[in-house]
Amino acid sequence: MDHSAESESAALSNLICDIYDAALDPTLWQRALGNACRFIGGASAALFWHDAATERSEALHLFNDDPHFSKLYFEKYLPMNPVFPAATFMEPGVVHTTNDIISQEELVKTRFYREWIEPQGIVDAIAVNLEKGVMRSSLLNIRMDATYGPADEQALRRTRLIVPHFQRAVAIGRLFDQSKAVEAALTETLDHIEAAVFLVGPGGHIAFVNAPARALLDDGTLLQRKGSTLVATVPEAQRMLKDIFVAAAKGDVSVGDRGVAVPLSPSPADRWFAHVLPLTSGNRQKAGEKYAAIAAIFVRKTSMENPTPLEAMAKLHKLTGSEVRILDAVMKVGSVKAMAELLGISQSTVKTHLQNVFRKTGTNRQSDLVKLMAGIHGRT
Repeated sequence: MDHSAESESAALSNLICDIYDAALDPTLWQRALGNACRFIGGASAALFWHDAATERSEALHLFNDDPHFSKLYFEKYLPMNPVFPAATFMEPGVVHTTNDIISQEELVKTRFYREWIEPQGIVDAIAVNLEKGVMRSSLLNIRMDATYGPADEQALRRTRLIVPHFQRAVAIGRLFDQSKAVEAALTETLDHIEAAVFLVGPGGHIAFVNAPARALLDDGTLLQRKGSTLVATVPEAQRMLKDIFVAAAKGDVSVGDRGVAVPLSPSPADRWFAHVLPLTSGNRQKAGEKYAAIAAIFVRKTSMENPTPLEAMAKLHKLTGSEVRILDAVMKVGSVKAMAELLGISQSTVKTHLQNVFRKTGTNRQSDLVKLMAGIHGRT
């Protein structure tokens, strides 16, 4: 390994530890996002959620943002952001840039670019959906300025390295709410996590399960409760879990701060995995002690929920990000002028995109588009 690769490996290892520590102590998120920017090559970063249905968004954690422009974004420019709603259709974990959603040529013609992006000196942004629900997504956004220039392949590659850890950290952050110590509050928090979550003590003793985890145990196909112990049905998975529990209880470094992924299903096509995160060091140890746990286990299958009619239309007819926005606007306002004002673009641009949507969907009028969307809604 050359020195540059060695340096990258060390920086990545330290960053991953920062990410998981921040998941348990939210005051550390700014440091983690800052280190992520330095690792990737970005000027500022944001963890936020966006709801395509209500057009609402909220920043969870920010690094090096301009408070003035952040305030303006949520109060004024959010509806004009040309990457939405198409960006919420990206599969979880897929790293993309702004230009994967909208071309630079189109972007610079928008009010959002002229009044919000350009004044801040932002030249590019890398984004990824960490979690994707039917309407709401949790996203990571890394912005580049002239110091770093547009995102290159190295920046994209490095982002891909850390994305899985940000995805787990989002779930962990909801798992351990440091301000809530009583089990009732813990239950409420855990039952709103889509993943099945188990907290286990030494030997796999089950300390806590959330609602999806209880459903997995009731089903018994992948995991079972033997007495008070969590057991995997596939022998190889059980052997791995048993070894991990022993190592975690001893604080064995072989488990690693990042945790271990254990395949639970006999068929690779099923893609069921348990990610075992040790709770035996630093901030995690404190959290584990509170619940008599040595490890947190997150179980999830990679699967798509039924898409919204808008997302289904976008994929079926291969609409661009800009065309998706036009179709979305058609469902909200009637006239070309109103659409132009809503989206922060010119009326001629609206007409161009609208004609493209007509052509791709085989329609001629906005009322036809509404009927087409209604038909898809009936099938989803």
